[in-house]
Amino acid sequence: MILKRLSILNYKNIPEAQLDLSPKMNCFIGHNGAGKTNVLDAVYYLSFCRSAQNPIDSQVIRHDEPFFVIEGEYEEEPPLKIYCGMKRGQKKHFKCRGKEYKRLSEHIGLIPLVMVAPSDTLLIEGTSEERRRLMDVVISQYDHSYIDALNRYNKALQQRNTLLKQEDGEPDEALMTIWEEQMAESGEQLYAKRRAFVEELIPLFQRFYQQIAQGSEQVDINYTSHCQRGPLLEVIQRDRWRDRAVGYSLHGVHRDDLEFSLGGRLMKREGSQGQNKTFVIALKLAQFDFLRRTASQTTPLLLLDDIFDKLDAQRVEQIVKLVAGEGFGQIFITDTNREHLDQILRASSFDYRIFRVERGEIAVQE
Repeated sequence: MILKRLSILNYKNIPEAQLDLSPKMNCFIGHNGAGKTNVLDAVYYLSFCRSAQNPIDSQVIRHDEPFFVIEGEYEEEPPLKIYCGMKRGQKKHFKCRGKEYKRLSEHIGLIPLVMVAPSDTLLIEGTSEERRRLMDVVISQYDHSYIDALNRYNKALQQRNTLLKQEDGEPDEALMTIWEEQMAESGEQLYAKRRAFVEELIPLFQRFYQQIAQGSEQVDINYTSHCQRGPLLEVIQRDRWRDRAVGYSLHGVHRDDLEFSLGGRLMKREGSQGQNKTFVIALKLAQFDFLRRTASQTTPLLLLDDIFDKLDAQRVEQIVKLVAGEGFGQIFITDTNREHLDQILRASSFDYRIFRVERGEIAVQE
């Protein structure tokens, strides 16, 4: 997938931008806070119908402006044009080839994308919710039935939790069972898809990590789920009395997690800043490779936001070799230091374009 043109109006700190893009490498240079990441976030929005950084749509509208618009034109036949716009106080409109979606979930996966950002260290340091989101974002890009199952599960979970919090007497037994059965049915489907994804992801991830770290460290991923304790319906119902005491569901796939390890020990306890960042970058590149093989034979867009910070020169060199090599399609990359980008550009002969970003203004730089 290639994004040929990107138009941005009143998105975050960007007042207006019309960008003709390189089919291979697009580099955005500027100081911290200049707006580099906001350009990448606009590209992300066109794939996922939301910002990667802020789930509240009204808050991405530029200060003191009444609306925002993002438009993208992709190389397809016929041309693929994506439009997103929103006025304050109104719902957003998302259109593909001029036709508005009835459900935004229908769009997910049309333009596969992987983004690597500084906040990704939360995958290691943060809660299990961050790691479940990682699985959800990737799987939903190639399997729409996954999104449907996830929505059904979350609805049943919410309804069951409402019953558990009920204060005036015991909740209706039959109604509780209905929601538990729906949780179990949808949850088993989600578990099967997550397990298959993780099993395929692990060898790809380990290969990328070894390439970046030059084979000096052993890493692994372990997927844990309550589904591994037996039929999920039995697991959910087994401790219903305890759930009633705390007022929410303690068991189910909403508690699934990924355990990251370095040398057989938990990454969050053992990893240095450089190792953590290497781990996350390798994980995201593995997601890219997985989607490239799986998502309708479409090469995803790759967004690399400030990835070189806290990495030693050797690891930077290996990442440069990876993204400059075959297998990667269109790349968007940000940095405060042009030296890193010059390394990438010198290592290859492909087409590229460099943009200078200052206070939300974007200009092509030779």
